[in-house]
Amino acid sequence: MLDVKFIRENKDLVKKAIKNKNIHLDIDELLGLDAKRRELIQKSEKIKSEQKKVGKEQREKAAEMKKEFKNLNEELKKIKERYEELMLLVPNIPSQDTPVAPDESGNKEISHWGKIPKFSFKIKDHIQLGKELDLIDVEKGVKVSGFRGYYLKNEAALMHMALMWHSLLKLKKKNFQIMVPPTLAREFVLVGSGHFPEGKDEVFQVTNPGKLADGKEISEPMYLGGTSEPSLLAYYADTLLEEKDLPIRLAGFSQCYRSEVGSYGKDTHGLYRLHEFMKIEQVVFCKADIKESEKIFEEMRENCQEVLKELELSHRVVQICTGDMGAGKYKMYDVETWMPSRNSYGETHSDSNMTDWQARRLNIRYKNKKGEKKFVYTLNDTMIASPRILIAVLENYQQKGGSVLVPKVLQKYLGIKKIFKR
Repeated sequence: MLDVKFIRENKDLVKKAIKNKNIHLDIDELLGLDAKRRELIQKSEKIKSEQKKVGKEQREKAAEMKKEFKNLNEELKKIKERYEELMLLVPNIPSQDTPVAPDESGNKEISHWGKIPKFSFKIKDHIQLGKELDLIDVEKGVKVSGFRGYYLKNEAALMHMALMWHSLLKLKKKNFQIMVPPTLAREFVLVGSGHFPEGKDEVFQVTNPGKLADGKEISEPMYLGGTSEPSLLAYYADTLLEEKDLPIRLAGFSQCYRSEVGSYGKDTHGLYRLHEFMKIEQVVFCKADIKESEKIFEEMRENCQEVLKELELSHRVVQICTGDMGAGKYKMYDVETWMPSRNSYGETHSDSNMTDWQARRLNIRYKNKKGEKKFVYTLNDTMIASPRILIAVLENYQQKGGSVLVPKVLQKYLGIKKIFKR
């Protein structure tokens, strides 16, 4: 969410962001509602002030004023509802160096690391490897869970957890506070993070959210988070922080759920696009300083790349263009890892600077040294997400005889150096 005063004073800039980010929003309608809203508030306050001056003997005038006040507030309520609905759709202004393009074709590679492996034998994809080595069972997963269901077994399950544990320990050393946040979230949490209203179709809603302590059924909708980011952000909703305590670094470990309706027919084979997976998310709150936020943005990217480098997986960093970056993002990188069966890179991490766009929605502020209250800047980045990363590990480390080497950095967790056929 942007400050409405900023929108009024920078209408053309906001219109440009709306166009470049493919947002369906009429900014003139919003500003018209804003003007009407302010007009009605002013009239309402004036009547309220005059009501206090009207004596008991002027009952007829008092009754008229009461009626007018009621009508004004009813109209104001309708105006505010539409105004607030549109305000949630206003995108953040992208950074000046963000590529301008309508879709992912405009994304720009800015760096790469490692050599793409060359194999002297016909490679197998992760599903074939997983089946032959008794690591992955998609058939039973679909039987139990439906489309995109899966089981991780034996060394794959151990590797899955080893990646999580290794990444958590790494972030702990980097002064991140480790959290296991709720995966069930109320609506305000997802509105606050910006996943609602536009991304609502991608989120699973719980049909029977349960009962309260007194036995009454929970009436408000509940949702399963697609990332721990919303819950981590909402931890500080309606909070006034102190500048000396910033930046605050959180690392959330959680199961994640996504409906993937927007990717119908895409990546249907294997473990690339799933309904549920595990992830460790980095979330940082910093003061309202674009230079500081940019520095943290790069640090978070380096954190996730550190894991990929330890795994010795070839990867690249891609700067995301306006048409592919999402409404709330000021700047965004994807980190993509080489996946041999795809003969291309696949996204494994996503790094975003949101400036104060989320903080305004969740009312997260801090008091600076001058005593001024400002909205914090928020940033998020994937530290590790599995089992997608297992695609890269299994396929890049496969051997001619059908075995798979365990990356050196994970051997201490699994206690073995190679996975053989049973």
